[in-house]
Amino acid sequence: MIGIGYDVHQFAENRPLILGGVEIPHSHGLDGHSDADVLCHAIADAVLGAMGKPDIGHYFPPGEDFCKDISSLKILEKCRQLLSEEKLSLTNVDSTLIAEAPKVLPHREAMQAKIGEALGIPPSRVGIKATTNETMGFVGRKEGIAAMAVAMVTTTA
Repeated sequence: MIGIGYDVHQFAENRPLILGGVEIPHSHGLDGHSDADVLCHAIADAVLGAMGKPDIGHYFPPGEDFCKDISSLKILEKCRQLLSEEKLSLTNVDSTLIAEAPKVLPHREAMQAKIGEALGIPPSRVGIKATTNETMGFVGRKEGIAAMAVAMVTTTA
């Protein structure tokens, strides 16, 4: 079973930039009720979609107190829990970050490790790529970051 995920957040001042559970040095963070980790959000929606579940907003509703500034790695841990409850196994995830800045690939291995740990898979099964939007649209104007992901889930029983 395969699922896809997409997320986008606009930049905000006075917030850390968290991507893949890693704080990335940058002038702006991302705006959101949680830590606004666009990469983890896209991956979570891909995993949930592969299971036929609702999106992350169902489990972590925006505006709820328990979601305020939550680490998005906790969202991935919830996905891991749901996989276990359904007797499903996550084979791999693949993702792409779309941003003009900052450069994220120097942080790729750290992101793979954190995402893999949260999902219970080896970091080698967490694909992370990055691209720009060639200066087009909101990403090209450096107004935010987008991410897309796919996940493959199989039955364990």
